[in-house]
Amino acid sequence: MSESKDTIVVRANVEMTSAALQAIVQNAKKVSGPDEKGGYRLDTADKVAEMISRFLLENDFEGFAKNIENYKR
Repeated sequence: MSESKDTIVVRANVEMTSAALQAIVQNAKKVSGPDEKGGYRLDTADKVAEMISRFLLENDFEGFAKNIENYKR
């Protein structure tokens, strides 16, 4: 995450495709690798939160949130 920004943790329900969730799980497993017993020890919810948070910080969600036009349906 960005250390230069003042951030808070917000717990929210997020809608995403099952393909996106599958990609996060598959790639996290590839990066972490199996343990000595061949299993994978990773917290999927933490990884999803990390990926979404990074995406929001890197793609100017703050600017998106400040734009009143984004609140109209």
